[in-house]
Amino acid sequence: MSNTRHPEHPFERALSVSREDIEITLRGIGKAPWAEFLLNPRRLRGSDFLMRWSQGMWSEERLMQAVNATGKYFALPYGPSGTAPDNDVRAFELYFERLEKAGLGTIKRPDLLIYHVQDKAHIESVVQQLNGLSELPFTPENDAKMQNILQHAVVAVECENSLWRAKLMPNYATPLTPQKRLNGRMGLKKAAVLPTIIIKEEDRKPLRTWQQERKIPIHIWHAFFDEAYGISLADAENLIVQGDIEPTKQVFQSPGGATSEKVIYKIYYRYAYPLATIIAEPQLVADSITDKNGHILPYVRFVGGQSQLSSNALAVLDAMR
Repeated sequence: MSNTRHPEHPFERALSVSREDIEITLRGIGKAPWAEFLLNPRRLRGSDFLMRWSQGMWSEERLMQAVNATGKYFALPYGPSGTAPDNDVRAFELYFERLEKAGLGTIKRPDLLIYHVQDKAHIESVVQQLNGLSELPFTPENDAKMQNILQHAVVAVECENSLWRAKLMPNYATPLTPQKRLNGRMGLKKAAVLPTIIIKEEDRKPLRTWQQERKIPIHIWHAFFDEAYGISLADAENLIVQGDIEPTKQVFQSPGGATSEKVIYKIYYRYAYPLATIIAEPQLVADSITDKNGHILPYVRFVGGQSQLSSNALAVLDAMR
């Protein structure tokens, strides 16, 4: 296991994957002959990471599309993961290289900002004055134009995703029952497999601080292949503090192969609000990238598809400031 005293590169952090997800996703495939392939200084370890990157970009775009399709709200990519290139993993890495060199790699910002649609022309004009979406992470939030962008936001969103069909997970419909380890609070057995909204311990304080300083409520939106769920950071914090959700230690593996142990919180989807449902599935398209030595790495990427925001999610947004 890697020495966790060394800070993660922002690229590594953005593409780190729970070993649990890798093992389940690739179960039975065995060792890939291209597992040691070299793409860049942080060697990607296989198509699992490229698939995760592709699926992460796709799921975030589907959520933005669902928000925009309401005709009442629109979504703006705001954090580094949302504003980075989404069609080229090498360009994605170079973007984070630039962010690190600027000394901004450790700054935590939510992935999306949600606005009333009547503010769209104004916000887009201000973003253009800042030289486009890709420059937002490089602009201090105390900048007057950034303040203008922030003061109109209805809610900020931290995005997570999982490569699962939520409704097919074994414990999707399993009712909560009193659990001894939770001192009688309602829950499920530790090994239960069901949709959860994941919050990393390392993100809790930065997100709480950002929310307090910017006076914008943060919600966590977790997208699965077929469904998505949301919960406010405040409600998630209450569940954690009250002991309804216990910490879980998981081993994460970065694209470079290094592993680190992180504490996360898995919030049952039953505590969340239904956020969106897929109404048109994407195509899974075979693709590949080639390294500088001519080595080909195949992977599958997600193309197209459509999600629809739920009435519950609209009610949540309507109740915001």
